Amino acid sequence: MGAKEKLEAMLNVALRVPSIMLLDVLYRWDVSSFFQQIQRSSLNNNPLFQYKYLALNMHYVGYILSVVLLTLPRQHLAKLYLYFVAALLLYAGHQISRDYVRSELESGYEGPMYLEPLSLNRFITAFVGQLVVCTLCSCVMKTKQIWLFSAHMIPLLARLCLVPIETIVVINKFAMIFTGLEVLYFLASNLLVPFNLAKSAYRELVQVVEVYGLLALGMSLWNQLVVPVLFMVFWLVLFALQIYTYFSTRDQPTSRERLIFLFLTSIAECCSTPYSLLGLVFTVSFVALGVLTLCKFYLQGYRAFMNDPNMNRGMTEGVTLLILAVQTGLIELQVVHRAFLLSIILFIVVASILQSMLEIADPIVLALGASRDKSLWKHFRAVSLCLFLLVFPSYMAYMICQFFHMDFWLLIIISSSILTSLQVLGTLFIYVLFMIEEFRKEPVENMDDVIYYVNGTYRLLEFLVALCVVAYGVSETVFGEWTVMGSMIIFIHSYYNVWLRAQLGWKSFLLRRDAVNKIKSLPTATTEQLEQHNDICSICYQDMNSAVITPCSHFFHPGCLKKWLYVQETCPLCHCQLKSLSQQTTAESGTSSNHTGEQQIAVNPAAAGEVSRTESGNKIPDAQHSALEPEPPTDVPDAELQRSIEEPKASSSQDEDVLNNFEILDGLTTKETLQPEALSVKAVPQKNYVCADI
Repeated sequence: MGAKEKLEAMLNVALRVPSIMLLDVLYRWDVSSFFQQIQRSSLNNNPLFQYKYLALNMHYVGYILSVVLLTLPRQHLAKLYLYFVAALLLYAGHQISRDYVRSELESGYEGPMYLEPLSLNRFITAFVGQLVVCTLCSCVMKTKQIWLFSAHMIPLLARLCLVPIETIVVINKFAMIFTGLEVLYFLASNLLVPFNLAKSAYRELVQVVEVYGLLALGMSLWNQLVVPVLFMVFWLVLFALQIYTYFSTRDQPTSRERLIFLFLTSIAECCSTPYSLLGLVFTVSFVALGVLTLCKFYLQGYRAFMNDPNMNRGMTEGVTLLILAVQTGLIELQVVHRAFLLSIILFIVVASILQSMLEIADPIVLALGASRDKSLWKHFRAVSLCLFLLVFPSYMAYMICQFFHMDFWLLIIISSSILTSLQVLGTLFIYVLFMIEEFRKEPVENMDDVIYYVNGTYRLLEFLVALCVVAYGVSETVFGEWTVMGSMIIFIHSYYNVWLRAQLGWKSFLLRRDAVNKIKSLPTATTEQLEQHNDICSICYQDMNSAVITPCSHFFHPGCLKKWLYVQETCPLCHCQLKSLSQQTTAESGTSSNHTGEQQIAVNPAAAGEVSRTESGNKIPDAQHSALEPEPPTDVPDAELQRSIEEPKASSSQDEDVLNNFEILDGLTTKETLQPEALSVKAVPQKNYVCADI
């Protein structure tokens, strides 16, 4: 993105922030309560009370104008702001002229200005200011007719012509009226512009809805208005104003505890309306995005942006804050209670950010431990981040216990922090196992079982915690206060964190159990078979001191084949279906029963006829049944009969050739053909833990 595009994007956000601030002010200002206070006070005769209904109507008109300003295209919005700046400049010019006339009245000097230095100084200052105002107005309105904006210079010209001071006062009022008439003429000439703009906008909206639908229209407005960045900037402006207001009224220094309380109360003050709450939600999302991006950059450097340019969007944390704020009624609370509740919600958001950091760090750390990368700096970064994720959740749980009264939701935060620390311990334990295996000559046996048990323990604890949350939520819904939002959250939590996790864990258990049963059902290769096979495992490319033999006569390490069976139930080489012992027994029994039935039919054709009559349910006489049987052909020549007998022999010889070809292809995987010189690949021991996390 070039500098011009960046500047346009910044202007697009900056020009729309005042409209959201106006919406926020209008939401805070309750017109009815304002006029009720005027009525209860001693100012019953206040003229403002007479315009109550007019103020109410203007309140709603302000909402409409704010929405219009928010949704205007950038070109029209910039032009509107330029008109507003021109009006302010004209007002500044008349203020300069009025101040000059007042100063001349106070001096009482009516002679030539060049004879009085003070009068000359006042005239030059006012004249230069008026020239600057006229020039700026002509630049803003993009016109060379400067005289259109020079009406406020008429009193200065009158004073230069030695007009009496009393007449200059009248001339100044005339100049103000003339400028007002110019503004009214400009507004009248552009009176139909808003109508035409609204008409064209409505036409475009109808076309977009008819062609693409409402969803496309919403996405287009979302991208055009840059809603997340817009609300984030709006909230940061509110927060900066709140902090500035506090420090501008305080002269004495503030303690650390006071600063923490100030931070929480300022955030609470800046989320008292729906607009400011949305601003806080998007701000938290961008903060989470920045933290997660920094985490991945710390682990991988610039490669993190090349491999994953989108990164984690951080919307999970923002949505979590929004749901909790809506469920607890955060906006309706007082500032102190809002700050207390907001601190708990922020703890939950921080716990979610820590969990997202661990999700980023876990595969990177494990991949680094399983690789042959000997860079100490990479290992230091990975281990240091894991140590931070181990210590900080524990410290956060300690701080919660110190400053807050314990209840169930705080226990959930503490349990989540403890689970994060336990998962980090599991990751570090697996990383240490990988590093130990790196310095050993032979791989650690049952490595993937150890990894499965470590991850399974954490998943079981996580499942139990989620089950406790659902149980408490259901009890609160049944015996406590029932809310629609709370019921929806319990339902979503039950589905995603309990039901889906239980299904995933049970499926993983069944896959491992089936894989173990299949490995046990396969025969183990003897020493003579291994010497005769004289090959390496085609999964890990290491020598085979022990192996199992598949039904298709292929040799594999038991551990390697078991990890392969976690994913697929076929042979890694020929993709034949691998069945367990029970499945083979069932298939063999079915085959043997079919074969026995065929033999019985061949031996006793009458029994076959009886069976056919029984199955069909029709009583067919034996004579008719024998008449229905096909008779062998009697008029076939001997040559054709001999050819029909020899064709199966040819097909069987072709099948033997195909089998020989498969044996030749199978022989290509022998140890001689997998030598490094033949494959041009360095045959080094490799690790395969692709299914360890299942």
